[in-house]
Amino acid sequence: MAHFPFHIDATEGQARSGRLITPRGSIRTPAFMPVGTSATVKGVYMDQVRSAGSDIILGNTYHLMLRPGAERLKSLGGLHKFSGWSGPILTDSGGFQVWSLSKLRKITEEGVTFQSHLDGSKHVLTPERSIEIQADLLGADISMQFDECTEYPSTFDRAKESMELSLRWGERSLGAFGEREDQTLFAIIQGSTHPELRRQSAEASVSQSVNGGYGGFAIGGLAVGEGHEMMCQTLDVTTPHLPLDRPRYLMGVGKPIDLVEAVYRGVDMFDCVIPTRSGRHGQVWTDSGPYNIKNARFAEDETALDANIRCAASEDYSKAYIHHLIRSGELLGAMILSWHNIAYFQDLMARMRLAIVEQRFETFRSNFVQNYGAS
Repeated sequence: MAHFPFHIDATEGQARSGRLITPRGSIRTPAFMPVGTSATVKGVYMDQVRSAGSDIILGNTYHLMLRPGAERLKSLGGLHKFSGWSGPILTDSGGFQVWSLSKLRKITEEGVTFQSHLDGSKHVLTPERSIEIQADLLGADISMQFDECTEYPSTFDRAKESMELSLRWGERSLGAFGEREDQTLFAIIQGSTHPELRRQSAEASVSQSVNGGYGGFAIGGLAVGEGHEMMCQTLDVTTPHLPLDRPRYLMGVGKPIDLVEAVYRGVDMFDCVIPTRSGRHGQVWTDSGPYNIKNARFAEDETALDANIRCAASEDYSKAYIHHLIRSGELLGAMILSWHNIAYFQDLMARMRLAIVEQRFETFRSNFVQNYGAS
């Protein structure tokens, strides 16, 4: 099984700055992956996603298998050609969307039977089918093992049952993935907020990788309602049990403060819908948190969203103009804000990478935490 080379260029404490080398290009870490749910990063052209500093995007197995269909995507050349994105793509396993969106689902040892949220049609997703869709039909560079996303809150016994099922599904995912030259597979660590279960899940997943196995390790089951402090505490008891030479990916996270604190705890990769979802609702992200451009105080503000970010969306349009667009319900307003928010998130990642290289990340983190929420 292919393990993409992972070069760690600098460390400060547990924070790491490096590069994950894939056949479709290098991913600078810490990395933020914009979410391309339905073969599109909502409201933003792919060249804008790239120019904003994105090295990799994420695709959603669940949504794409339902529409336009995984086999159809394969016949159209795979997800890269279909979407016009030539860089690396990571796909999720479909497990989270089955958990959160399906009208009716039944989980067994074999897999999950569920109804589509689109038309109620019945589908079956197993570890083997998930890998087939991700790696063979969509052509993902990085596929995720099939897992059960444990609900929050969960008792110890319920979280243990769910975590152990994900481990068994992980073994089957590895078997289905097999030996591949230009693709890799990541494990997903579960266990809810229970430290002992997180340790067990991490150690068992690493054990599955002794002879080949996983090219990276994801931390799942967070950003589901546990809150920022509990997320940090869970990372504290999870990342020490993961290999130093493989990338660590915190799934579905998050807000800028979450990213900074997770990098501090040794996480390398992130994804979240926040930049584009916020943009569609008039939110503008900054180091001190988000503000809403619809507020009346911006009606005559001629300043740019953020003149310090090298992005046309951030530099070239006044707050007054975007305020007008959003208040008028014009699509361009949501597009500009989504583009800016992606550029802001990528700028934040670049600043963290540089701070680690220059051995001043602790100062960067301290200043960021102090300033966050100040506006």
